[in-house]
Amino acid sequence: MKVTAIIPDDLISEAMELSKAITITEALKIALISYIRSQKIKELGESILSEPLEFRCTAQELRELNRK
Repeated sequence: MKVTAIIPDDLISEAMELSKAITITEALKIALISYIRSQKIKELGESILSEPLEFRCTAQELRELNRK
């Protein structure tokens, strides 16, 4: 997709430097992928907080099962 956006030069330069990207497009792709991943992790964390995981076995029981 082709997009026109007005982004400050210093922001692009810093993104390119930190991502080690050669082109602006590559830097923006890396930044967007990173942002999307962080948001998914945040959503997962919120999901776990609202509905905590329940374990049916103790740590010792799991160790014994893994050794079989």
